[in-house]
Amino acid sequence: MYKLMLYFLVGSNEAQTKHRVLKIDRTEPKDLVIIDDKHVYSQQELRDLLDRLDLGNRTKMGQKGSSGFNRAVSAFGIVGFVRFLEGYYIILITKRRKTADIGGHSIYKIEDTNMIYIPNDSVRVAHPDEARYVRIFQNVDLSSNFYFSYNYDLSHSLQFNLTLLRNTCDLGKTEDVLPQSRQDSFDIFEDEGLPTQGMVAFPSEPYAKYVWNSKLLEKVQDTLHPDWLMYIIHGFCGQSKLLIYGRPVYVTLIARRSCRFAGTRFLKRGANCEGDVANEVETEQIVHDASVMTFSAGSYSSYVQVRGSVPLYWSQDISTMMPKPPIRLDQADPYATVAAQHFDQMLKRFGSPIIILNLVKKREKRKHEKILSEELFPAVTNLNQFLPPDHCIEYIAWDMARYTKSKLCNVLDRLGLIAESVVRRTGFFMNRPDLHCHTLRPDERWGDLGGHVTAYGRMQTGVLRTNCVDCLDRTNTAQFMVGKCALAYQLYALGMVDKPRLQFDTDCVRLFEELYEDHGDTLSLQYGGSQLVHRVKTYRKIAPWTQHSKDIMQTLSRYYSNAFSDADRQDAINLFLQVFQPSESKPHLWELPTDFYLHQKNTMVLPQDRRSYTFWWSDGILSYLPLPYDEVLCEENMKHVSLKRLDRYNESIDIYTEFFKPFELTCFDDTYCVTMTNSARDFMPKTVGVDPSPFTVRKPEETGKSVLGSKSSRDEAVLQRKTAASAPPPHSEEAVSSSSEDDSEDEREDDGSVSQRSTPIKLAEPGDGGRTQEVEVTKPLERDLLSHSCTVFAHLGQNQHKVERTSQLAGPKQCPVSYFSQDSIYEVQPPRVDRASQEVFECHIQTGLGLGRALHREDLLTYREYIKNRYM
Repeated sequence: MYKLMLYFLVGSNEAQTKHRVLKIDRTEPKDLVIIDDKHVYSQQELRDLLDRLDLGNRTKMGQKGSSGFNRAVSAFGIVGFVRFLEGYYIILITKRRKTADIGGHSIYKIEDTNMIYIPNDSVRVAHPDEARYVRIFQNVDLSSNFYFSYNYDLSHSLQFNLTLLRNTCDLGKTEDVLPQSRQDSFDIFEDEGLPTQGMVAFPSEPYAKYVWNSKLLEKVQDTLHPDWLMYIIHGFCGQSKLLIYGRPVYVTLIARRSCRFAGTRFLKRGANCEGDVANEVETEQIVHDASVMTFSAGSYSSYVQVRGSVPLYWSQDISTMMPKPPIRLDQADPYATVAAQHFDQMLKRFGSPIIILNLVKKREKRKHEKILSEELFPAVTNLNQFLPPDHCIEYIAWDMARYTKSKLCNVLDRLGLIAESVVRRTGFFMNRPDLHCHTLRPDERWGDLGGHVTAYGRMQTGVLRTNCVDCLDRTNTAQFMVGKCALAYQLYALGMVDKPRLQFDTDCVRLFEELYEDHGDTLSLQYGGSQLVHRVKTYRKIAPWTQHSKDIMQTLSRYYSNAFSDADRQDAINLFLQVFQPSESKPHLWELPTDFYLHQKNTMVLPQDRRSYTFWWSDGILSYLPLPYDEVLCEENMKHVSLKRLDRYNESIDIYTEFFKPFELTCFDDTYCVTMTNSARDFMPKTVGVDPSPFTVRKPEETGKSVLGSKSSRDEAVLQRKTAASAPPPHSEEAVSSSSEDDSEDEREDDGSVSQRSTPIKLAEPGDGGRTQEVEVTKPLERDLLSHSCTVFAHLGQNQHKVERTSQLAGPKQCPVSYFSQDSIYEVQPPRVDRASQEVFECHIQTGLGLGRALHREDLLTYREYIKNRYM
């Protein structure tokens, strides 16, 4: 961004080969004047333009050392433009950090921003209250859990991005391209003999409910090129790497917080008149095989669930300064119009069935939480009588707090049964058809799985909606159990496990539990002002005694935040989301007694068209159920998708350039895939000879978290892993049962896994007390090595592929797991390398020796494309 009487904002691509220029007028005191010439500049053209600007704006022509302009700031994107009582400000992202990678597309977290006043000081009209509005606006910390991506739509789910856009793209391939599109997609190398262009579908607009800067971009979105518009979400984004015998599987958790009826804990409860509820968060877990990166060739799976306040008119009076203010119903709603609008939105976005998991208390000495259950259940019953029986809203009420206090009941066992039932009903998304290994080793639960099966894979139909009073502690634990069940099915669909079931105290579940605890802490800080009070370990009843003191501190922190700082945070959110827009003709934000009328817009006017009490859903939704209306190919949805013919080297679809960045000098140790959380490095025990499978149940002392922290301990862990790789495996196996109280008896019988221990140097004889026997280690014979290697090879992936133990495993006659050469990711026969692959490898070796091969047409085409993008 360059500073003159105009602000010149120069935007470029990652490779610094294409540039766009914005001109922002600084002479307008209260208006925003932006000029976008829509021209794409090359590097040389941009340099010439800046040189002319510098030469034409020097104070003394020809004087050395003076500059006509200077660089004001370097940034990574525009958050938006905002005005209070004076002129406009521009908010720029000045620091970012990569937090996830999906299909080669990077997701960044905003680390720092800069808010710059646009008008020049000579035309500025000062206002005494301007500084106060700026302070309130900056109370929304943009460096706290705001995320963006340049080429991936974070406001939509993975299912939407891969399903609707692919179907639209397939539809476009069968239709003629408009003459204007043919002209725009002219290719000077199209006569080279290889197709270089294809149809690509893009969402023309994000899902506004989860975009937090849509109002800040509203004034310029019709005048600026879409490349300038960058939409941010608020919530949580975390990613970890699960290593399964060296094969990387990325587990990603994305939480999208709704910007409608947004606010803090006691100040935003229930729903508004438009059906938007408080603390509404859509959580999506994405599991994909990271060995193949692209969406077209890779295997991707996702599962979505929702949390949100009870969709009724209710609130809590905080003027009494009580830890638990009494719940009161603000308005009578006998026809459940608010709940109808809320579930109409859910049917449109997720399809059916909509499953409600209500965790509020049922039995209380004095009515408190029970008031909500007594109103919600009749509302759901009233709405269901007008829906078809196959698509009715399912209601599950379970008093989780009461079960927690009981010593005879296991909370997580009960939640596990509910989770299994829910995942079977809704299914999950998978962009690949079922693998052949599912036919070889069928599982009865897989055949009963719900959802919608297509030629491309599976689709999730419906969603689980979980709520308690605050939608924080109990809700996060319930969502974790549902996510754990869905994760087992997702790994089974990818061919990583032989049964869709995961046990506690495994590296996989520990990694997933840590992700969900970070997810819960982040959402709890945003809405409640403190981290989680009750965690998964609390409900498993294995939390250490020090956790109780931490819970007390979190409770006190939450109470202090709710009593003293929530009002200021609510004002900041209202101002940031432009729910309140300052004006000299109306009261200031801090003068309003309440913000009720800001969020309940329909209360200020009489509605012209009243919604039907019986046909409470939107037109066209029922005809497509159980599929979500937003993801079907209909005329309405086609308006929100743009179809373009692009070159395959175009930056918006060129994953190689975006991910590997060949134009930059990068250090391997600093890359995101190395620094991210790793199950083998951070969770696997560091003892020699341990089973490296992340699905093996570990003992409590077998945790890899102790090696994190210092560099020396991490180096020691690396040395131990190298030793474990070269050490011989143990001669015996010790069966370890799950230490979890939450696994049922049949689960322990079916899924009891094996944990290998270290090979000892001294062996104790039974009945000998502490006396040990020395063992002489000799070099094994070649015959014994052959027999041992066959046995170990048959045991590879034993936790995933069960072998009948009717006889002792021994000798080279051991039968393989499967007689098929490639029934999953684990090879049972040596891989066969075709001649073409051998030639590629030989060419790679020859190039390293300085003997280059002759260029093919593909190489010439790539080079010409590079020349065209760089210099033409």
